[in-house]
Amino acid sequence: MKKIKYLFIFCLLSLVSCEDVVDVDLNNAEPRLVINASLSWIKGTDGRTQSIQLSLTAPFFDKVIPPATGASVTVTDSNNNTFIFNEIENSGVYINNNFLPVLNTDYNLTILYNNETYTATETLTPVVPIEFVEQKNDGGFAGDEIEIKAYYNDPSNIKNFYLFEFLIVKKNSINLEVYDDEFTDGNQIFAFFSDEDLEAGDELRIISSGVSERNYEFLNILLQQTDDESGDPFETQPATVRGNCVNQTNPNNYPLGYFRVSETSVFTYTIE
Repeated sequence: MKKIKYLFIFCLLSLVSCEDVVDVDLNNAEPRLVINASLSWIKGTDGRTQSIQLSLTAPFFDKVIPPATGASVTVTDSNNNTFIFNEIENSGVYINNNFLPVLNTDYNLTILYNNETYTATETLTPVVPIEFVEQKNDGGFAGDEIEIKAYYNDPSNIKNFYLFEFLIVKKNSINLEVYDDEFTDGNQIFAFFSDEDLEAGDELRIISSGVSERNYEFLNILLQQTDDESGDPFETQPATVRGNCVNQTNPNNYPLGYFRVSETSVFTYTIE
């Protein structure tokens, strides 16, 4: 009986202590251009300084995102004004200090990279300001979360789409939400945010941007795919979401990312 007992214990220890190293051989695709071109005209500023970031896709286990350097980047508006974006020291970040933002004006992005031409078009979409913020300290299912409501007045008889960014300054963490006015047209409505880690004295920066319907749909799909509460093994797996940027030279080598032009409202709130 003792031998059987000792043998059983030995088998358990063997199962616990054995560790196999599994090398996962992933197929690496050719790198694609990633376009992060969000031009924002913040209310109360001249909006003249704008930046566009270009990078390349990388293998799954790579820790460094390679910049796309040496590109030619220009934006042209519907009044034939051309704005040249110059790269900062091979960083993949391209800057223009003479941008002229005009509401409801079309802007055309052109990128020449590796002998291929990428283009996109967007309209500078206006946004109403954030009017005020309300705080609730006993939110969430357990009543231990701080809830924030940022109120704004939606314009009536106009289809509006919004991107809200909630930035917790001390953590440098950001939460994104998108809204439309299908059921709230012309009413005072709020954007909602909650976080159990918020504390009194924390600075919360609430950033609201007007976006086009296509940008709203693009962001909505992305947010659904990256939802923290997702993970059902039987659900549809995330797929590549195509933005509004097109490779005119080789359509099969399509880029990732989006070209957005927005008016933006910023409201800084201190948690009570």
